[in-house]
This record gives sequence, C-alpha cells and structure tokens, in this order.
Amino acid sequence: MTTRIKAHPLTAEALAPYGDVMEATGAPDKLINQGKCGRFHDRANLDFSDGKAGISIFQGEKETLPLPLKMVERHPEGSQAFVPMSAGPFLVVVARDEDGTPVNPIAFLTKPGQAINFHRGTWHGVLAPLSEPGLFAVIDRIGDGANLEEHWFDTEYIIEE
Repeated sequence: MTTRIKAHPLTAEALAPYGDVMEATGAPDKLINQGKCGRFHDRANLDFSDGKAGISIFQGEKETLPLPLKMVERHPEGSQAFVPMSAGPFLVVVARDEDGTPVNPIAFLTKPGQAINFHRGTWHGVLAPLSEPGLFAVIDRIGDGANLEEHWFDTEYIIEE
C-alpha cells in the first residue's frame, strides 16, 4: 500500500512544532546602516548540545514531484538550518517522533525568500531542491560524536504537489 502526501505551502505556523521559518515578513525589527537596511532579527533558534555553530555549503541534486519518501533523519545534538542561495523552491519534509520512531510525515513547498531551521532532534527529509543550482548555506553543529540518526520507512510514501 502506498500513502500519498500532499505538499502544502510552507508557513511559520505549520512548521512551528518542528522548526522555524526564516523570512523577511512584516516590518523589520530595526533599521541599520544609516537606515538603508532592515534587520529581521534572530529568526531561528539555533540549539547545540556542545561544539560550535558552523556554516557549510551544500549542493543538492534537483528533485521533481511526485517524489518517493524512503527515509528521514534527525540530529539529536543540534538544530540544522537550510538557507537557499538562489530563489528556487525546495521541499521540506518533517515527521513527529513517537518513542524514537518518525510517524505521520508531512511535506511543505517553500516560496522564494524562505529558509528553514529544524529544531534539534526533529525527524526531517533530506535536502530536496526543486530547481537548480540547489545551493544552500547550512548552519549546524560542528563537534565530536555522532549527530545523525536515519530511519528507513517500511511504508511507501509518495510526495505530490
């Protein structure tokens, strides 16, 4: 049996149990640089058990919908933020944790200007850009020890628009 998951537009309210949506909405928190730059301040809760925050560049292969969802992962020692370096959309998949197992995955489609930060320990899909070049700045924990758990689904999921 196949379970189909409809990808919905990404909103801060919908992602709140799993992470933060970072975007420049509403009025800036303050103006800087002689009033020529609006600062939308502290839009993500970076959370690391130890180590330090690092910024890496990821280049993901373009994906297309419908897309099979075979696995999700989580990072128990730190949050993980994805900031696209182009205006193309990307797919965001998250799942609730039930006694160490991801359940009820849901999917979102970003719009230009949106970035996301997964809370520490949140089950999420892998990087899935829906356009090229698929470049992202990724802010996550740099430190010793394992910080990756993967779960491969027995259920067949297909993500659709």
